[in-house]
Amino acid sequence: LQRDAKGQYLFDLLCHHLNLLEKDYFGIRFVDPDKQRHWLEFTKSVVKQMRAQPPFTMCFRVKFYPTDPAALKEEITRYLVFLQIKRDLYHGRLLCKTSDAALLAAYILQAEIGDYDPGKHPEGYSSKFQFFPKHSEKLERKIAEIHKSELSGQTPATSELNFLRKAQTLETYGVDPHPCKDVSGNAAFLAFTPFGFVVLQGNKRVHFIKWNEVTKMKFEGKTFYLYVSQKEEKKIVLTYFAPTPEACKHLWKCGIENQAFYKLEKSSQVRTVSSSNLFFKGSRFRYSGRVAKEVMESSAKIKREPPEIHRAGLVPSRSCPSITHGPRLSSVPRTRRRAVHISIMEGLESLRDSAHSTPVRSASHGDAFAAPGRSSRAESSERVAVIADENYSPADSVLPTPVAEHSLELMLLSRQANGAPCSIEEEKESEAGTPAAAEAEELGGELRALCPGAGGLGAAQAEQVNKFVLSVLRLLLVTVGLLFVLLLLLIILTESDLDTAFFRDIRQTPEFEQFHYQYFCPLRRWFACKVRAVVNLLIDT
Repeated sequence: LQRDAKGQYLFDLLCHHLNLLEKDYFGIRFVDPDKQRHWLEFTKSVVKQMRAQPPFTMCFRVKFYPTDPAALKEEITRYLVFLQIKRDLYHGRLLCKTSDAALLAAYILQAEIGDYDPGKHPEGYSSKFQFFPKHSEKLERKIAEIHKSELSGQTPATSELNFLRKAQTLETYGVDPHPCKDVSGNAAFLAFTPFGFVVLQGNKRVHFIKWNEVTKMKFEGKTFYLYVSQKEEKKIVLTYFAPTPEACKHLWKCGIENQAFYKLEKSSQVRTVSSSNLFFKGSRFRYSGRVAKEVMESSAKIKREPPEIHRAGLVPSRSCPSITHGPRLSSVPRTRRRAVHISIMEGLESLRDSAHSTPVRSASHGDAFAAPGRSSRAESSERVAVIADENYSPADSVLPTPVAEHSLELMLLSRQANGAPCSIEEEKESEAGTPAAAEAEELGGELRALCPGAGGLGAAQAEQVNKFVLSVLRLLLVTVGLLFVLLLLLIILTESDLDTAFFRDIRQTPEFEQFHYQYFCPLRRWFACKVRAVVNLLIDT
């Protein structure tokens, strides 16, 4: 890769290798040395975006989930989206009820191994696959039952299409979770979907805001602000706190890109967005790709022979490998699987729900902005939707690529060698003493100190006022500095003997001569007279 090669060059090269034309839904993701995820920006140099040393590790991911994945033009695109959603299911991002989970897993089984064959698939064959972060024998029996009785005869392409149709109906479809905390210190996950902005807490969706209701997004430090304009001219400002300023900036950029992609009609309508109202402060960012409507119009014009799909070798299945790749974690007992899974939770472990002993509220702080007179029960019943049987706690590893099968047992052994627990019970007992839990408790205590109880909203408003005052002071300082520079330049022009071409040209203009003789010289004589009067007064006294 050339040093000045742009991200677009690398992305086009990859899409050409995959024989992919509907490429606007995808992107390249990488992780910096501080474990912060980023999307590769196509208009900038690849090398300059990397803070690590080569070789660089990146991942090909779905960046903008299709509104209707079953309506994609080519099968190769549907297959790649299928792989992404299957990965989301394994990492706990695509959360759903048990009945839906069993059907999705059965579709994966049918696409991976084909029709049920008693000779090849013995009792308990579905337990050889890891579809979800947590399994149960009852769920595995349900998966096998659906696979045996309902999906016989479906080709891999048909099973994948049915999988996409089912996944698209779930409320966590397209969710790329960003761990945050609200003003009360409760853990939450923010996400941008094809349909709008989503806030998840516990096993409930506490906020869903359509894209046409989002008027503005900005961030300052670790604080993310979402401005919403709903019906009856009702305006709401949602405030959340990210773990780090870098994570907050990444959240803001993702929001800007998703809103532009799904909301706008044409890419020519895209504008550069600033994270601050003042031109000399904050970050500036502009989405550089096509929007969803343009992508769909372009896809409709594709006319070529469908490319051949090598399902076994194109993208090896890691979240749920095929029989040819061997069962996942086949040598690890069932009681150890969840402990192995916990060992790879590096990205969001510090913000897991288990780190907070208090129950998660059913409605977020946004309800405080509701018009008076509406009861909180009515508000929560309208806006809170249960999305699954369990809490939303995605195990989104920050590792650039999924962990290989043989690495999981090594990670488990390394945890045992360091005295780390390998069972769920031991994990829970030691969780309170881990650095991640201590960090989460420290962060939670810091936020609670800033926003204690019902006074959290007032503290947030006071913080906004302080930031506004600082912005005004900064503006005054810049103005004074500019005036000082102009005054210094004026003195040089009128009083110095510098005879450079630049100064000579300015001095010879009629405007400068008029200013010099009619305004500056009288002002200088008046100022000199006043100085002499003050000096004489001091001498006399």
